[in-house]
Amino acid sequence: MKPGTGILQLRYALMGVVAALLVAFGLIADEVGEGDTLDFDKAVLAALREPGDIQNPIGPPWVEEAARDITALGGVAFLTLLVTLIVIHFVLRGKWRTGAFLAFVVITGTLISNALKAFFDRPRPDLTGIVHVATASFPSGHATVSAVAYLTLGVVLARASSRHRMKVFYLLAAIFLTGIVGLSRLYLGVHYPTDVAAGWALGGAWAILCALATAPERRDSPIERDKAEHPGQ
Repeated sequence: MKPGTGILQLRYALMGVVAALLVAFGLIADEVGEGDTLDFDKAVLAALREPGDIQNPIGPPWVEEAARDITALGGVAFLTLLVTLIVIHFVLRGKWRTGAFLAFVVITGTLISNALKAFFDRPRPDLTGIVHVATASFPSGHATVSAVAYLTLGVVLARASSRHRMKVFYLLAAIFLTGIVGLSRLYLGVHYPTDVAAGWALGGAWAILCALATAPERRDSPIERDKAEHPGQ
């Protein structure tokens, strides 16, 4: 195998993943727009509620409390604080380009999510009294933005580490956090399954696409320029 062939193959594979995620989002959006998923969506939400009490999620009270805590990990307030502090961290270390890259990906991902919410304007599930929400339902903003933020953070941390097992840990942790945030939205009944699936697809596609723009072989990328100027940090 020629030098660089493996990297090129990985790049093509990731581009294929991006394409697949965007196609998945498009298919879900088309089905949602036609109302074909509503029976499935309602059946899944009903399965997560106590029989005869649509307002009460299944399980003991501490599970619902835990779900509320977990869902906050994908909220605007928490992610804004988290990303802001991490950006400041990079700036103080002299890696302002990496910080700017992270801020750009998260901000643009949020804007894309909000624009699509306004475009589809899907009503929320008719479950009240669990969690108060004001925005439209499709796609899930928590699922989309948590995917963008955590996956991008995972990539940045993995790129900064020289140990393979740490790279794997960062990426798996990012996927795990993205997953539990989306599942918490379903459990609390504030989103339909298709909202969350579309958010994961959209957020994952945007995070991977932006990561490809800063691939290691691109020495002019923000992350690589910061690594070259501040080796070992």
